[in-house]
Amino acid sequence: MSRIGKKAVQIPSGVEANLNDRILTIKGPKGSLDMTFVNEVDAKLEDGAVTVTPRGDGKRARSMWGMQRTLVNNLVLGVTEGFTKTLELNGVGYRAQMHGKNINLQLGFSHDILYEVAAGVEIKCPNQTTIIISGIDKQKVGQVAAEIRSYRKPEPYKGKGVKYSDEYVFRKEGKKK
Repeated sequence: MSRIGKKAVQIPSGVEANLNDRILTIKGPKGSLDMTFVNEVDAKLEDGAVTVTPRGDGKRARSMWGMQRTLVNNLVLGVTEGFTKTLELNGVGYRAQMHGKNINLQLGFSHDILYEVAAGVEIKCPNQTTIIISGIDKQKVGQVAAEIRSYRKPEPYKGKGVKYSDEYVFRKEGKKK
């Protein structure tokens, strides 16, 4: 039994939810998001809460139950608060600058990387070594952060690279003479 799936997702005031067949649409102060439920679960919208129940006792139905409930919760959090990820650049000469809506990254390569930001995601650079990614869709925010990080992942010897602000880079000892 899914413990997280049993809990209903409460719809706060100022947020409008609409369930049409298998499509759930959530509208809030920050925008509107929608999702389609998989066939293995049923959803009900009653008393200002969305309840997700499995459609059987199969393994896939039980595994989708908690995940679909979490996706609904992420929609509600996204349209009310939004999501943010913070990246840090560590290394000599590693910089990030905004060029319009796109971001220019200098990561120690012979060329600069111009990253085009996806729609629905906002990027800010308060200084040259910090990138703040925000938006209402948790998946898009995480995907943009992962793509920027993938250009130069932090290495374990000097810690150079792009890392999440809350990420711990396990450091290794270098060669000994």
